[in-house]
Amino acid sequence: MSCNCGLSVSTVNRLYAICLTGIVSALIVQSASAEVVQPKSSVSQNITRRELRERLVNQAELLSQVPNSPTLVEVTGVEATPTDKGVEVILQTTQGQQLQITNRSADNNFIADIPNAQLRLPSGDGFIFRSENPIEGITEITVTNLDESTIRVTVIGEAGLPTVTLFDSDEGLIFGFTPVVSSAQTPQLPAEPEGETQTEQPSTPDQPIELVVTGQQDGYSVPNATTATRMDTPLRDIPQSIQVVPQQVLEDQQVIRASEALRNVSGVQRGNTLGGIIEVFSIRGFQQFGGTLRNGFRNRFSVAETANLERIEVLKGPASVLYGNLDPGGVINYVTKQPLSEHFYAAGLQVGSFGLVRPTLDFSGPLNPERTLLYRLNTAYERGGNFRNFDTEVERFFISPVVTWKISDRTDLILELEYVNGQRPFDRGLVALGTGIADIPFDRILGEPDDFMEATSFSTGYRLEHRFNDDWTIRNQFRYSFSNNINSRIEPGRLNEATGELNREFAEAETTERNYELQTNLVGNFATGSIQHTLLFGVDLSWVNEGGESRFEPAPSINIFNPVHGIAPRPGRDEFSDVFPLESQTNTLGFFLQDQITLAENLKLLIGGRFDNIDQSSPSDERQDQAFSPRVGIVYQPIEPISLYTSFSRSFQPNFGNRADGSLLEPVRGTQYEVGVRGEFLNGSLITNLAAYEITRSNLAVTDPDNPNFSIPSGEQRSRGVELDVTGQILPGWNIIASYAYTDARVTKDDNLQPGNLLDGVPFNSASLWSTYEIQTGNFQGLGFGLGLFYVGERQGDLNNSFQVPSYVRTDASIFYRRNNWRAGININNLFNVDYIEGTGQRRNRIDPGAPFTVRGTLSVEF
Repeated sequence: MSCNCGLSVSTVNRLYAICLTGIVSALIVQSASAEVVQPKSSVSQNITRRELRERLVNQAELLSQVPNSPTLVEVTGVEATPTDKGVEVILQTTQGQQLQITNRSADNNFIADIPNAQLRLPSGDGFIFRSENPIEGITEITVTNLDESTIRVTVIGEAGLPTVTLFDSDEGLIFGFTPVVSSAQTPQLPAEPEGETQTEQPSTPDQPIELVVTGQQDGYSVPNATTATRMDTPLRDIPQSIQVVPQQVLEDQQVIRASEALRNVSGVQRGNTLGGIIEVFSIRGFQQFGGTLRNGFRNRFSVAETANLERIEVLKGPASVLYGNLDPGGVINYVTKQPLSEHFYAAGLQVGSFGLVRPTLDFSGPLNPERTLLYRLNTAYERGGNFRNFDTEVERFFISPVVTWKISDRTDLILELEYVNGQRPFDRGLVALGTGIADIPFDRILGEPDDFMEATSFSTGYRLEHRFNDDWTIRNQFRYSFSNNINSRIEPGRLNEATGELNREFAEAETTERNYELQTNLVGNFATGSIQHTLLFGVDLSWVNEGGESRFEPAPSINIFNPVHGIAPRPGRDEFSDVFPLESQTNTLGFFLQDQITLAENLKLLIGGRFDNIDQSSPSDERQDQAFSPRVGIVYQPIEPISLYTSFSRSFQPNFGNRADGSLLEPVRGTQYEVGVRGEFLNGSLITNLAAYEITRSNLAVTDPDNPNFSIPSGEQRSRGVELDVTGQILPGWNIIASYAYTDARVTKDDNLQPGNLLDGVPFNSASLWSTYEIQTGNFQGLGFGLGLFYVGERQGDLNNSFQVPSYVRTDASIFYRRNNWRAGININNLFNVDYIEGTGQRRNRIDPGAPFTVRGTLSVEF
């Protein structure tokens, strides 16, 4: 957008130069998703309607008024009346204060969905109101029924997104629109009529509706994301593939683990779990050992909790330009729920197969009458649910309080804390036999029944944002995280395939990680002539310290076909013969600059670069590395629903593996080329993305075949593929999320592996389809059904391609009933009880079986 703060172009250009060179020491913060504009809930009897109109709504906000109305609100008339500033659209109803508004605006189109409402006009049109070119600067106004219980208001601006004022009156719900004027014009406020004073206004003035940023999205269609640019950006303007799994999908599929949600995204497969300690994913053929993100911060060795997730964003391809040292395949960002300004209470309970019990609570609301202090509290407890024959139970407790302090209308502070403690079996899974999987029951364990791991993680931090004006914002955020993992286990070794005897060894480990991260960003909107800029400049600092040790001792072997457990007791801590210290320190300093440039209304350029300096140290080695990570992308929109894009990006990541001699490996480097087309159909309710790409990465750490507890560098690997994702609403009540991926990922150069070998755990073809339908009217209104199909083709089990994992099709189903403020449902996973492999760990003795036929019943209520 153009700068409207009264600065000349030359001054703006000087500010632009200052941004590039002089903001290094500025404190910043990654933002919460949007700015809140929150008028008071009551107004003096003497306030004027004109003053109400000047309470403008930021065009990036999501607007809502809580609570929902359980019954339909009838809108019996619509009027579009020109005003001295623009045009007012009046939805005539006596229940305007009960309406909730969700902003789905994009580009020049203001789009507001109003649930629990129905348009019933007295005219012959019945269900639609349309006004073309009502005033200069606005080309069309449409008010229509989106479905049987939702009204959609659409206002199309000629030169930009109109500014909107929202308030309530005796007439109904009123939208006041001010069109964007061209840069050649200087907007003038109308003069006050002579003699007009506040005391001359009617005794019952219009009341402003409170505007609340909920951060929540309705349905499966999410038009914006933050991961690709560190700002809330429309997907259609991003020259890189990005998919979003919204909260509604998490609810409909009753997701407990992130892996259950990410099976909906093309090109994402679950990888090595390190015995269940973490969830590692393969994106576009490359396993993401660099970790995931949580609200933009690194989230390494842990299992993400889904109880407080708002959505999951998956950015495909290198993301180093914004987040530093990450794998080139992509990154997963877990976006958490934020405090609400109205009271909200929700409770849920899941029970299911294998003794699963999982209650959850979600509370939010204001802490003071002025609503400047808001809170949110999410907590979950989980027990059971594991189908494998361990004596160790799954047990997990999670709690996360968040407080938002609106220090002023320009400054917000968010304080966060998260604590997780859990134990579960340490499980290496099954083993390979010949060129396939050993034919043994999927619930059979090859370790010991009391193998366990216990993990505790704690994180806390803040996010501070200050808006200097409508165009310039500074953000600063800090996060401290701590994790501790303890495990006692039996490690599988070599298998005698003739006899079925599996060599084993006792193992114990205790590891800790401390991570300090500081991020500072400056965001500015300005124009250089007719070209619009959104500038992002940032500085990131991180200090990561890992410590602990691993211990090993020979253990009795076991026969995989006729196992006998408990032959020998576990050794005491001082009885282990092999002890390996685990100590490392990684310090990172990164600077980045990004500019989103609007060259024309339908032509947008994204350009950015990052410089990283990384110091690594271990007890036996030290190294320092520097890297420059660029990204360039362009988006062309020939027609409004279609975006054609292409991009180039590079990644850089320090290697966390050690050679057998203790030396650190050289960094991993990656390069991606991508082209794609993104479409938004059915008024933006259905989003599609088709992409083709090629990624190469070099110097990857892989398991040393002669010393399995250490790593060696692999020469070069390449992944090429095509991906298709479809997400959204086809018809009222009918939602869909579907994907297809063709991935050709293989070794291209290597001193230790055969060139041409396929990467492990990566199928050539994979696809998913999940769809729900909820009856919208009649006696069965609120009754819904879901069906899911998940296909994964044949995969290689290790980099040597010594065995293959067979393909499978898994079928899921659900039935649910939603009425007013409560929901009940039954989800069936693996409906036909097929045997399938969830993931492999790059070895013949680390193969994770998928769960059999599983039932989960759920009950949730909001109040």
